[in-house]
Amino acid sequence: MKLASIKDGTRDGKLVVVSKDITRYCAADNIAPTMQYALDNWDRVSGDLEVLYRDVEHQSVPCERFHESEAHSPLPRAYQWADGSAYINHVELVRKARNAEVPDSFYQDPLMYQGGSDTFLGPRDNIPLGDPAWGCDMEGEVAVITGDVPMGTSAEDAASQIKLVMLVNDVSLRGLIPGELAKGFGFFQSKPSSAFSPVAVTPDELGDAWQDSLIHLPLLVDYNRQPFGRAEAGVDATFNLAQLVAHAAKTRNLGAGTIVGSGTVSNKGADGGPGKPVADGGAGYSCIAEIRMIETIQDGSAKTPFMKAGDTVKIEMKDKDGHSIFGAIKQEVVAV
Repeated sequence: MKLASIKDGTRDGKLVVVSKDITRYCAADNIAPTMQYALDNWDRVSGDLEVLYRDVEHQSVPCERFHESEAHSPLPRAYQWADGSAYINHVELVRKARNAEVPDSFYQDPLMYQGGSDTFLGPRDNIPLGDPAWGCDMEGEVAVITGDVPMGTSAEDAASQIKLVMLVNDVSLRGLIPGELAKGFGFFQSKPSSAFSPVAVTPDELGDAWQDSLIHLPLLVDYNRQPFGRAEAGVDATFNLAQLVAHAAKTRNLGAGTIVGSGTVSNKGADGGPGKPVADGGAGYSCIAEIRMIETIQDGSAKTPFMKAGDTVKIEMKDKDGHSIFGAIKQEVVAV
């Protein structure tokens, strides 16, 4: 099943069921007016939404053309957004670039921060940038939306509470991160609003690509309309998404509608070392910081600049037949 929130002038948009090929939709407000309502009442309404999804596929109900530009992020705002770091290769590179070791605990105890969730950017909304010196970066990730997850839930049980899967551009301001982390209180100003894919899908919609709470497909990241990242989301993951959900729920209940992110999707090179750019036959990168770290490791300094006004990013994932699964995040950086 594929769901989206259409912009309708309200904060939370209108819930719609989207066709498998992401070309048509039917309003679902007679079943659930918003995505959050559907998640709050998942056991009661998901069956009716599935029926509507089949009707949309069979074109047995009136449908409208689905325009990704008219979609909010599936949850335009959420009660909670927690981003983990499933791909430790990314952390290893960051640490190596500054001659620091990765603590052994990072391989058993996931990194995670709690981001701002009161306002998300739409998948086609601009990325506002107040100062180029802030070091604007994209981060291509996979994210899940949960149902109600009790405190202390195991990873095995957490997997059953993953209701929807989507993509995310976790916008980061790299120039502000060191100063904030030095304070010892974590990210705040350095993590502005993130954007999520136009469509969220139930795990069964991914078929064989969804295994062990990971998507075994490449994440396609284009930067300024050129291939930048083709990292495999099912490879080099130290933790899966169910483990990240369980980590978030260790000391608290997670309310329905909690979003948990994978962190930057990152692959090692074929030789086990740093990955190569797509142009050189590698899997590339899901954020600019990663290629800058590799440049620092190899050449002593970074040369690839962070994003500036006018730069664009596209984040998408396609099935094995080449069809877009979630629609595409397409954003341009604009000066504000």
